[in-house]
Amino acid sequence: MRDKIHPEYKETTIACVCGEVIHTRSTKQNIHVDICSKCHPFFTGKQKLVDAAGRVERFAKRYAGKVKPAKAKSDSATEAPPEEK
Repeated sequence: MRDKIHPEYKETTIACVCGEVIHTRSTKQNIHVDICSKCHPFFTGKQKLVDAAGRVERFAKRYAGKVKPAKAKSDSATEAPPEEK
């Protein structure tokens, strides 16, 4: 390997605005992040599905009367084929 082509890999801390501090190694030092796994809604389980501007209700209202019942399959597939003479 050639010398002096790789970046320095040094001890660093990652700090979140929630107060979580993670000690690791990186090529950058003292990284500050807005959100981490301790406070992100996806990882904490507090994620909520937000209905943007009533889209679900609007969809339900638009297609409320237009739903067709599923067609029943005919029993012809279970019947025996006609005999040939």
